[in-house]
Amino acid sequence: MAAGALEAKKPYLIALAVQIIGTGMFVISKAAFDDGMSTFVFIFYRMALASLILVPTAIVQQRKNLRPIMSDPRLLLKLFFLALIGNTFSLNTYNLTLKLTSATVGSALANSVPVFTFCLVLLLRMEAANLRTVAGVAKAAGVALCVAGVLVLALYAGPAMSPVNHHRAFAAAAPPRASTSSSRMTWITGTLLMVLANVTWALWIVLQSALLKEYPNRMLVTATQCVFSMLQSFVVAVVAERGDLSKWRLRCDITLVAVLYVGFVVTGLSHYLQAWCMELKGPVFLAMTNPLCFVFTIFSSSFFLGEIVHLGSVLGGALLVAGLYSVHWGKLKEEDMASDQEKTNKQEEEAAAAGASSALQQP
Repeated sequence: MAAGALEAKKPYLIALAVQIIGTGMFVISKAAFDDGMSTFVFIFYRMALASLILVPTAIVQQRKNLRPIMSDPRLLLKLFFLALIGNTFSLNTYNLTLKLTSATVGSALANSVPVFTFCLVLLLRMEAANLRTVAGVAKAAGVALCVAGVLVLALYAGPAMSPVNHHRAFAAAAPPRASTSSSRMTWITGTLLMVLANVTWALWIVLQSALLKEYPNRMLVTATQCVFSMLQSFVVAVVAERGDLSKWRLRCDITLVAVLYVGFVVTGLSHYLQAWCMELKGPVFLAMTNPLCFVFTIFSSSFFLGEIVHLGSVLGGALLVAGLYSVHWGKLKEEDMASDQEKTNKQEEEAAAAGASSALQQP
């Protein structure tokens, strides 16, 4: 009985672990950037560790399938492009803006990715939205709520909420304060660039989904993109840091912890747990638990970073979460309607076939 109850709770425990790991990524990465770590070098180290984990695994598990992917220049070019937009550009932009804003904003805006993905699918005519149905209205409302959430995050600060812990657990020197107008413009710029990073990530999801239909080998596709992104990120970091070797040095402090955490725990453990959770309950279930990461990050960034969370960040995040749920509800409603229609059509076909059969049997 106890084993059965634990088995039923397993997807929920896995999803909770995924969101806790995601919270750690936002908080620890933000602490490392505040401590002076280069966001560009950080991405290189992240992709290098990801390659170190995934490439040997791919070679061992998929050695029979290596030749087709390595001998197809067109496929390699597509993977190079996917790595460029989905990992190199998106992650570099995202981490740069995380340095300009806060861990709370980064976590809040992560909820917009499914909404942006839906918008891109509509623009590419891979899916249609019928505003005459309740589901279509829910999807449109979700997009509107997402846009409203982004505007609130960027333009409205509101009163500050007192941090849970006034002493930073990660003892880094706080960045120098700029003038109010300058810091406000930096915040707006960071928020809008973070939106751009999420839109790029959503585009990567759509394009990779199409590629996996052409070449359905997730392990090799992921490992190859990691290698390409590692090389691309190295070039970006060298150019961005202008050969400053001090930026590449890993000290035995939060910067090293951040690299190891993101490289091994996020890329290794979290990605495995996400795949396991989706296998047990599907991708929609996992996406519906994403707002937990936002809630955890509000408290964790306040406690560990002494970060002052403003009311605008909470309201904007709440609007983004509402938009996420509205779009997902609309999609689920459409799937249920399509399933019911399919059953009705099948019953009508069976009834018509039965009628034709009885007519043939009549003398």
